Amino acid sequence: MEVTIEEVFEAYYECRKHKRNKEGALAFEVNLEENLVELYNELKDGTWQPEHSFVFIVKKPVPREIFAASFRDRIVHHLIIRRLNPYLEKYFIYDSYACRENKGTHAAISRVEHFIRSSSCNGSKNSFVLKIDIQSFFMSINRIKLYKMLEEFINKIYCPAVKNNAEFEKQICKKIIFNETTKYAVMRCSAAEWNILPKNKSLFNAKENCGLPIGNLTSQVFANFYLSLFDHYVKHELKVEKYVRYVDDCVITSESKSYLKNLVPKMRKFLEENLFLTLHPKKIYLQPCNCGVQFLGCYIKPNYTVCSHRVAANFKSMLIKQKELVQKRKIVKSEKLFFRASVNSYLGIMCHYKTYKLRIKLLGVLMSSFWKKYFCIKIDARKVIASNL
Repeated sequence: MEVTIEEVFEAYYECRKHKRNKEGALAFEVNLEENLVELYNELKDGTWQPEHSFVFIVKKPVPREIFAASFRDRIVHHLIIRRLNPYLEKYFIYDSYACRENKGTHAAISRVEHFIRSSSCNGSKNSFVLKIDIQSFFMSINRIKLYKMLEEFINKIYCPAVKNNAEFEKQICKKIIFNETTKYAVMRCSAAEWNILPKNKSLFNAKENCGLPIGNLTSQVFANFYLSLFDHYVKHELKVEKYVRYVDDCVITSESKSYLKNLVPKMRKFLEENLFLTLHPKKIYLQPCNCGVQFLGCYIKPNYTVCSHRVAANFKSMLIKQKELVQKRKIVKSEKLFFRASVNSYLGIMCHYKTYKLRIKLLGVLMSSFWKKYFCIKIDARKVIASNL
């Protein structure tokens, strides 16, 4: 199907959600219609090429290398994903999560909670949980294999009756997948900051024709698609019932420990032979459900779920830094708003789990008297609200 100007506008509106005040979005909007028409013409005649990305390191929750595509390219990412998503959703198994509507972290955690409770009869009988992790997942994705899978998917599933009209989708996907992101990337932080990042976590050190840039919408969706081959193997060939995957973190529960143990070599072999991926040898976790499992920033047991020590420690660290900041200098309004947003972000995560006493303790001890002049804590400790800005 040929691209339309309406599609380009729709992709633009979706792309700018919550990011309208960002530098790239503002620059693009200066000559909005002209820029969108130019992009439309390039997509229509096949001359569109990805621009350079900005690359930087984020330190929390763990150090990661992030590539931010230009605003113009992100419009194209939204456009192609809008086209592919209806068909991808039909292909994905129910229990693959991340970058899907109503399939975020909380949904994945809730599903693991359900499987742990059902396997163990709410902790009253023996059952086991297996968690596996793929080593350097994003950096190990084979782009040749990925594109071949995507091309076959587009031909056979996406539009089997009109294959000739799928050239646009294949052309755009090919340009995005094989774009030499690192070659033209613009550094947005010092080279020294890369020292905290393990070498196998950087796209700059990936093997030839391997790796997708973390930070792009297309990378998240394509990575999910890449591992969907593994999902179907686990569900339909190994016949595993209680299986949840969020990106490259997989959790399986069962009443039989030996059953779970025997799954590991089969899954390892499939990943190595079919997707050129390796199970992380130090991140294979097999324990009784009553011992719990750490998953997506929380710790799940049959009767309750709490946030992980790392989330609590990061929240505590943030509060301490803000407490020290007000002792050094005068705080302006924008910093007060940033403080509120940061606190509510952590509370928003923690309030999903059994953390009421922890939230009260951290806020009570670490919120300085300065901040208490401007914000008050809601009685349920789910958020702080402005009282005197």
